[in-house]
Amino acid sequence: MGIEDASMRNGRALSDQWADSVVVRPRTTEQHITVHKRLVLGFAISILTLIIVTAIAITLSVSFERCAAESSGALAANGSSNSKWKQSRDGNISHRDTEDGQQPWRNLRLPATLRPRHYDLRLSVNMENFSFSGEVNIEFECVNSTKLIVLHTDRLEVEKVLVFSDSKKAGVMRIQRRFHYQPKQVFVIALHREMKPLRTYKINITFHANIEHELLGFFRSSYTLNGERRFLAVTQFSPTHARKAFPCFDEPIYKATFRVSLKHESSFQSLSNMPVESSTSEEDGWVTNHFSRTPRMSTYYLAWAVCNFTYREAVTDNGVVIRLYARPDAIQSGSGDYALHITKRLLQFYQDYFKVKYSLPKLDLLAVPKHPYAAMENWGLSVFVEQKILLDPDVSSFSYQMELTMVVVHEICHQWFGDLVTPVWWEDVWLKEGFAHYFEYIGTDFLFPKWNMEKQRFLTDVLHEVMLLDGLASSHPISQEVFEATDIDRVFDWIAYKKGAALIRMLANVMGQTLFQRGLNDYLMTHMYGNAARDDLWNKFSEAMQREGKDINITQVMDRWTLQMGYPVVTISKNDSLDNSVTISQEHFVYDTDAKIQNPELFNKSFQWQIPLTFAVGNSSHISTETIMWVANKTETHRVGHMGGETWLLGNINQTGYFRVNYDLHNWRLLIQQLMSNPKIISVGNRAGLIDDVFNLARAGYLPQNVPLQMISYLSQESEFLPWHAASRALYQLDKLLDRTEDHSLFSDYVLRQVEPKYHKLGWPSTSPDGSFMQPAYQAEELQREVIMLACSFGSKHCHRQAVSLISDWISSNKNRIPPNVRDIVYCTGVSLMDEDVWEFIWMKFHSSTAISEKKVLLEALTCSDNIFLLNRLLNLSLTSDLVPDQDVIDVIIHVGRNPLGRHLAWRYFREKWDILNSRYGEALFMNSKLISGVTEFLNTEAELNELKEFILTSGGESAPAFARAVEIVQANVKWHILFQQQFYRWLRKAPDG
Repeated sequence: MGIEDASMRNGRALSDQWADSVVVRPRTTEQHITVHKRLVLGFAISILTLIIVTAIAITLSVSFERCAAESSGALAANGSSNSKWKQSRDGNISHRDTEDGQQPWRNLRLPATLRPRHYDLRLSVNMENFSFSGEVNIEFECVNSTKLIVLHTDRLEVEKVLVFSDSKKAGVMRIQRRFHYQPKQVFVIALHREMKPLRTYKINITFHANIEHELLGFFRSSYTLNGERRFLAVTQFSPTHARKAFPCFDEPIYKATFRVSLKHESSFQSLSNMPVESSTSEEDGWVTNHFSRTPRMSTYYLAWAVCNFTYREAVTDNGVVIRLYARPDAIQSGSGDYALHITKRLLQFYQDYFKVKYSLPKLDLLAVPKHPYAAMENWGLSVFVEQKILLDPDVSSFSYQMELTMVVVHEICHQWFGDLVTPVWWEDVWLKEGFAHYFEYIGTDFLFPKWNMEKQRFLTDVLHEVMLLDGLASSHPISQEVFEATDIDRVFDWIAYKKGAALIRMLANVMGQTLFQRGLNDYLMTHMYGNAARDDLWNKFSEAMQREGKDINITQVMDRWTLQMGYPVVTISKNDSLDNSVTISQEHFVYDTDAKIQNPELFNKSFQWQIPLTFAVGNSSHISTETIMWVANKTETHRVGHMGGETWLLGNINQTGYFRVNYDLHNWRLLIQQLMSNPKIISVGNRAGLIDDVFNLARAGYLPQNVPLQMISYLSQESEFLPWHAASRALYQLDKLLDRTEDHSLFSDYVLRQVEPKYHKLGWPSTSPDGSFMQPAYQAEELQREVIMLACSFGSKHCHRQAVSLISDWISSNKNRIPPNVRDIVYCTGVSLMDEDVWEFIWMKFHSSTAISEKKVLLEALTCSDNIFLLNRLLNLSLTSDLVPDQDVIDVIIHVGRNPLGRHLAWRYFREKWDILNSRYGEALFMNSKLISGVTEFLNTEAELNELKEFILTSGGESAPAFARAVEIVQANVKWHILFQQQFYRWLRKAPDG
């Protein structure tokens, strides 16, 4: 609508136009008198017209406002028709509703004109019809003069809106218009007069909505107790779903305090971030809990729950009350005791490590049957999906215990990194997720030092895993811009979590433990109860270094790692000269080098990093002390210690750096000889690192295909778990690439020859379950498990017979004497080798088991069948049964796809059910990405690649990053077969036995 039309509606246009039309010219007296009379008459007519038009405009405006207020609520739940109505209406928004010609409700970010200070939120929750009504009072400060209040709402029916001024002219402010702009999920209130800077105002909004079945916002879930189905309702607000539960300024930067009141039937209890301050009983059998005021926090950390759970409690030395809430039967069985025990220890550990006290008087851990993520770190009320916090000692494997431990460690770390100090905006979400993921390993090392997590499992489970993803041309920088609301969910991926953790670990090793902790303390103390960006962290680290006389500009170093995608491969080559020098070069590592040609815009710039390269030289009996050199150029020459003809070089000591290392072929041969003769000269971390690097360098074409196969021939002498774990991960990837080729048996036989000596030496674990939480011999147990898994997976007949024997004993005796640590291997092997009755037996046990960890293992075992009918039945039952948690549905589809016989089935099922799956997991993009990559990563034929591309086009998935990655991975699989498969098998045919 043009400016002229807008001014007409203001009631100013008639007089203004009349005045502009008057032309001053010389007149006689008679002419002047005549003109004067005409002017008076015209003026009178104009005034009368103005009064009539104004009256009509006011009447229409009032009617329109009333209609809009009713319609915005009544139509909010009506889906697409409502959206079309809103878009049509918003298309006619007049200029008077804008500021400086802008329409701030159309922007991704809220306008910075207002700043919330405090929310009073009162909710009435009806668990009979799954609805809630609420009233929120928001006190806010005006930063810049404005007539507009823009805040977030989504799926809420707004009933009444009042705005109050706390200034000298206190009272209700007149609202000119209010409307909901759905494309940006905002509610806009236009006032008649401006709000003034540095003054405070209040807005009161009443609203109601449904408690959603979808697992976002304020949603419901259920469980069965003694045959009775019970319901609970809980929140999940991260990253942008608080707006589904109450009107708010739903961005991390808008921190405020909150006071929450929850009214509900007295048969339920309610929880929130803070303790209950007071409680009032109503005559109708309802109760209202009033919770204490929170510290300043972001909206997405607010939380509440209405349930009928019970709890166990512990109290820290500082008086913090920790409670674990769960289903009554889970609490009674003690399934939550382990998590409660370690949480108490962790709160003290983090306080000592960060030198910053935990800020709240209590911390509740809530175990819910369904949740879109493993857990959510709401301040003072952390919510976990049951299988990530409930532990059954008699049946849970060590792997399950370790995973559960790390989830708890991760969420407790967030009480500082995330809750206390929050990233300014989602582009730096890794500032909280990277730290929490890194401290999974530091915190677990504190709880169980003998597990040695940071120096060992971090390598295979974090570093090696994320480098697979970050080696794709479709990767992205760890700090990525957010242009649309849909981009916010996408930043929560393994790049943010695992690459963030790997970069933090690299920096911690460069700085040293003392300076690293000092920098973290300064960062937390400076920004507590506020927000921070990456430069705030880098500055604190630089200051800590400078105080010790170390002049390293952390910002300059780390910007290369956070603002560029990917990572380098560092190639170290001996020079022929006698000056003990080496040439060191760096280049961007990409699995498919053709991707650089296909994406010239992305790769026309020079990728370069400042690399802290640790370095050592060694021979058959000795390795030198490591030294560090900074590599900043594409190619550099450095002198190292004395090097003879049999001296080898080793870079990236203990894999503290986030990069791969390549060598000349002679150096690779020397390293392989060293591993064959005396592997312990090289550290456990570097042995695992060499295996991971050599397989991935060969996969990308940097090395001949026989080099990794030669390296694993030393494994029969390897007595440590970590190198075996690194090897098994690489071998499983290769196996899925080759399992449909004619010569696959050449590969599986070769692997089995390397595995069987260690398998027969280690044997099987004892059948008597340990049951204790502390497992000091876990490295030996995990090595035994890893070797058994490899033996069974690659066709060891002895391993198969043992698994079948254990399953048969269980069926005949109805007593499960299978050791928990190998149950998943035994179940899967038995289902794949035995008849349909065994599948039915496992399915029955899945239904009857009450142990969360056991149910997960049983369900995944069912995906190992070689019966297509049973696999198809399982897929359909998983998607439709309430017995299968949402996360397990995804795992079932992925595991069927990992079964060579089920790969096409899973891929077809994924395509046929895409609409259902996407509607269920679409907003939880982290789960959606896991599903897409899991189903497609082992496709490796030209036909499958074409099917994938066609599906993406027809499903409208072109813009999804997960699909772009899937195409690149499948293209690389196809290319590997074309370029390297024959070379690979040619060497295997000539490979020596043993």
